[in-house]
Amino acid sequence: MKPVSIKDIAKAAGVSHPTVSRALCFSPLVKAETAQRIRDMATAMGYRPNAVARGLVTRRTRTIGAVVTTLTDPFHGEVLSGVEELASDHHYSVFVANCNADADREIRVVKLFQERRVDGIVVMCSRVGALYAPLLRELKIPIVLINSNYPNDVFDSVAIDNLGASLQAVQHLISLGHSQIAYLGDQFGLDSDRERFAGYRQALLGAGLPVVTSLTVCGDGTPEGGQAAAARLLALPEPPTAIFCYNDQSAIGALSAIRVHGLRVPEDVSIVGFDDLRIASFANPPLTTVRQPRQLMGRTAAGILLDLLSGSVGQTHVQIPGELIIRRSTATCSTAVSDIQEPAI
Repeated sequence: MKPVSIKDIAKAAGVSHPTVSRALCFSPLVKAETAQRIRDMATAMGYRPNAVARGLVTRRTRTIGAVVTTLTDPFHGEVLSGVEELASDHHYSVFVANCNADADREIRVVKLFQERRVDGIVVMCSRVGALYAPLLRELKIPIVLINSNYPNDVFDSVAIDNLGASLQAVQHLISLGHSQIAYLGDQFGLDSDRERFAGYRQALLGAGLPVVTSLTVCGDGTPEGGQAAAARLLALPEPPTAIFCYNDQSAIGALSAIRVHGLRVPEDVSIVGFDDLRIASFANPPLTTVRQPRQLMGRTAAGILLDLLSGSVGQTHVQIPGELIIRRSTATCSTAVSDIQEPAI
């Protein structure tokens, strides 16, 4: 059976070929009533658009490329869900590529997306640095970064307020009477790690507490790295009574290390994570953590990208606040309680 063409629809609708094309592309140049009538007729006739042919005519493919660090990280999946949701609402498809935390591969993927003629690109947790900014600028394609580890003024971006959220998390621990608070960070020198450490440091200094070098250790963002780093903290002559972790995966590893050392959470050591991954509420005990609104971040990034594609100028650098979610991995410091209850001699 011969496929239905735009010519067939134009003849049936009594309009010109360009009018049908514009209606099917949701162009504002066609009256809303006429456009809807044409689209309804196209559906009834069984019309299937040829995306390649349409792209050659409009120079738009109605596709967005999304680059993620790793497809195994649930964080990226939920951000991507937000990107896809808004893109779909505006009749765009999303292609996804994994860069495996390799900046050179990330650049190759971005260039490949350009060769495939995607209209714009979203890069999640980008490690693109100033070295690559001139190259990406030459690509002349809209790019929006999500939680970029090396932010700059070249690209539009969406990011969590790392400093403010971390400040709130550590202040929560201080309010529970903890003064020996450790920071379990990330070893890769990411900007997000520096900002979260800055929030940790600001909370301690604001409470008149010292920033102790030995209480700052680095993992690699995985449960295994978090377990190893927490073990080093627990082996200190004066181990921490609370640990603020760079992310939830590190916090899950820290929970394991504490159990291996025969200690309890939160009775002996309180733990706070960052991200609020789905697994956080199922940890033992459920994890107190900073929630990143991942779907909102994805939708916001997609919205910025669509604005760029339409020629609109909006906010180019959006910072979204985190939310502290208090569960059962934090409690009043037992040392502080005993100090208060012990009578003076």
